[in-house]
Amino acid sequence: MNAKEYLSQAYHLDRKISYKLDQVKLLRDFASKANNVLSDMPKGSDNYKLMERNIAAMVDLEREIDDDVKNLLYLKKSILMVIKNIYNPEYRTLLELRYLQSKKWSEISTIMGCSLDNVYKIHRNALKACHVPKQITVNYSKF
Repeated sequence: MNAKEYLSQAYHLDRKISYKLDQVKLLRDFASKANNVLSDMPKGSDNYKLMERNIAAMVDLEREIDDDVKNLLYLKKSILMVIKNIYNPEYRTLLELRYLQSKKWSEISTIMGCSLDNVYKIHRNALKACHVPKQITVNYSKF
């Protein structure tokens, strides 16, 4: 795994968490709509089983999100340690803005007070200065 892939893991995991939070919101909305429909219908076990399955799916997803958030915090701490080991403060600033704060290149350019081309050049050099640990990887592709 190269430095860019390693540093980008936090962004991808954060996106995965956002996606799951959206799913939980949809499940909650569906459950509340189903609950309104169920209250007007005659009592039937099939309707309650459906609602029970939806609630169970929501709880499972919330547990997954909790695990992902713990992994994200651990990963960000690990990334921060890698960045702090870089001697050049300009490199550290750029990498923190990009990979820990998820800033866009144009924002980084403004914050650092330099051209976009110069930001890209600093980024290339900063990536070369990164020493990526071998043991830490997160598989963010599994949903």
